[in-house]
Amino acid sequence: MTEQAIYDSRQRRIRRQIRRGGGLSAAKDTAVRRVKHQRIHFISTFDKPMLAIVLLLVVIGGLMVFSATWDWSNQTYGTASGFFVEEHLRNVILSTIALFFFATIDYRFWKQFAIWMLLFTIVSLVLVRIYGEPIFGARRSFSGGRLQPGELAEFTVVLYMAAWLGSKQARVDSLLFGLLPFLAVVGVISGLIVIQPDLSSAGIVALTAGVIFFVAGANLFHILALGGITTAVSIIVIQSWPYAQNRIANFLAGLSDITLTDYHTLQAITAFVRGGWIGVGVGQSQQKFGALPAPHTDSIFAIVGEELGVLGAAVVVALYIAFAIRGFQMARIAKDNFGSLLCVGFTSWVIIQALLNIAVMTGVIPSTGVPLPFISFGGSSLMVVMIGVGLMLSVHRVATRPKPTSERRSDIANIDRSWRHRRARLSGLGDRAGATPAAPKE
Repeated sequence: MTEQAIYDSRQRRIRRQIRRGGGLSAAKDTAVRRVKHQRIHFISTFDKPMLAIVLLLVVIGGLMVFSATWDWSNQTYGTASGFFVEEHLRNVILSTIALFFFATIDYRFWKQFAIWMLLFTIVSLVLVRIYGEPIFGARRSFSGGRLQPGELAEFTVVLYMAAWLGSKQARVDSLLFGLLPFLAVVGVISGLIVIQPDLSSAGIVALTAGVIFFVAGANLFHILALGGITTAVSIIVIQSWPYAQNRIANFLAGLSDITLTDYHTLQAITAFVRGGWIGVGVGQSQQKFGALPAPHTDSIFAIVGEELGVLGAAVVVALYIAFAIRGFQMARIAKDNFGSLLCVGFTSWVIIQALLNIAVMTGVIPSTGVPLPFISFGGSSLMVVMIGVGLMLSVHRVATRPKPTSERRSDIANIDRSWRHRRARLSGLGDRAGATPAAPKE
């Protein structure tokens, strides 16, 4: 007996019981249960673990932003909470609204806009180089630093790569139709970001795109070649920018003597030393009073280490690990390649940013200007990351909501994990019990 037949039989039995008991009419009872089912269905399709992880990170971020800015806010706005309320809290509210908006809409709807987003991003990167506001010798933003096309580029690359590499017509393992177009797109985007100059954002774009390219089923020899090309280009770029050479020189000097490292890293390490295991207490940081550059943006993890200690910093790291695990789990249950690659791309993007920020603050790599996702202050950075999470939640909603039997029968996974066919390296619906296997290729 089919599921639909079982369901119809159960409904007929309930109606007979209602008529005998003199309760609600069958029509009214069915309508009430239908409304209740729809409400439960809408709420239950949101991935609660991911929402909880993001909520905790945003709350910690709000606490740290307030702590890092209350003195400056008091001098600028006249109140300790002025900056937090008028700037950060507004960004959090708008970003949260955007998250639920994109989570509610089917993520496949946005696939058709991927190419237009790519073109818009390229135009924005060109315009910011010409008309952007010069800050510390670079042109990276509009509107007082609130709008940064480089951060939009990181988001757009994930969306476009997922749409392109996840399509059935994509020939990911091909040199002519796979590797070369990939190099062209990533090269143009990264190149426009490098000339701002912004080496860290360019590196994030290249690394995130590379992860998506690999997971989509790229040839391993192409991946190795891509790594070699990226390394060679990075060396050339570093040799062309004196400030990049100085950062690397200071980093290498700091390996033998920590006092010789660059000023930013030295102050961050000082913050961690002052914090110890349990921290000096929320709001009690001393490094934020002029010693640590950008304490509410790039250096906020050092404030976490000073005020919450090693244990508090470990909690933040644990939340990012949980985010990565849950993000890749959502990628595995996606209905199609596009959804899988979206989850892989956005998860990798967040984790790469977090790793770079934490590595800089702990002196593991040379200094870069990378915000800590969900925690650092920033309008455009928080907005694009929250929209990315919203799209991931949409992937989960589409994958978990119930469908009619006829639709479920036709919902066949198109992800092939086989090494021989060089398809996507994530399992899909076809790898789960009860799924209809895809027909073999002729």
